[in-house]
Amino acid sequence: MNQKKGTIKKNCHNRGVYEKYIKRLLDIFCAMLAVVCFCWLYIIVAVLVKVKLGSPVLFIQPRPGMIEPSTGRERIFKMYKFRSMTDARDENGNLLADEVRLTAFGKMLRNTSLDELPEVINILKGDMSVVGPRPQLVRDMVFMTEVQRKRHIVRPGLSGLAQVNGRNDIDWEDKLKWDLKYIKKITFLRDVKIIFQTVMKAFVKREGITEGNLATATDYGDYLLNCGRISRKKYEELQIEAEQIINYEGI
Repeated sequence: MNQKKGTIKKNCHNRGVYEKYIKRLLDIFCAMLAVVCFCWLYIIVAVLVKVKLGSPVLFIQPRPGMIEPSTGRERIFKMYKFRSMTDARDENGNLLADEVRLTAFGKMLRNTSLDELPEVINILKGDMSVVGPRPQLVRDMVFMTEVQRKRHIVRPGLSGLAQVNGRNDIDWEDKLKWDLKYIKKITFLRDVKIIFQTVMKAFVKREGITEGNLATATDYGDYLLNCGRISRKKYEELQIEAEQIINYEGI
């Protein structure tokens, strides 16, 4: 499949000393610290997921990561999360709607961000950082403009500016603007501030991750289609492109 479309030059981003030499080391340190300090929590959540939602305990999904210098395109990686939905299906074997499969237990996992604990694996592997633009779906990526896709010139993060400034309660344009604002100035103090704000919102204020009363956030393509920003034909073409990218990567 030809993926030349949408290639981005990574050298358009000037990295400082912190981002070049320190940020990755801190990611590894924080990830290892989380595993050591919260191994008991991982075990408890994994057992509860197994009992309440069944197997597999982990939900694995392809997500666009940082742009590879050699290709100018996003590297697609497998992101790990604790599953938060059942596999309930109708009489024809089709999965039921998200709001039906998302149980009260699953909502609790999402509202507290406990479902994202396994992403520490992605941080250790180098797929993600502790702080950075959240990795969206491949089917969201293909609808982004070239400017919006510059959010991928850095590693995606466990949390970012968009998450501490409204999470999924802000619209897609604002969410992507926050991501682009983050990559313009990446500093140690800013990352620490984002981590602190994330903890406050997820565990103290317990702000939900979903928008309104929806079980899951609206895909970017659906948002653009519903707002009349793109045609149905273009929408379907880009959905096919997203599937081709995933199949091409073999994920």
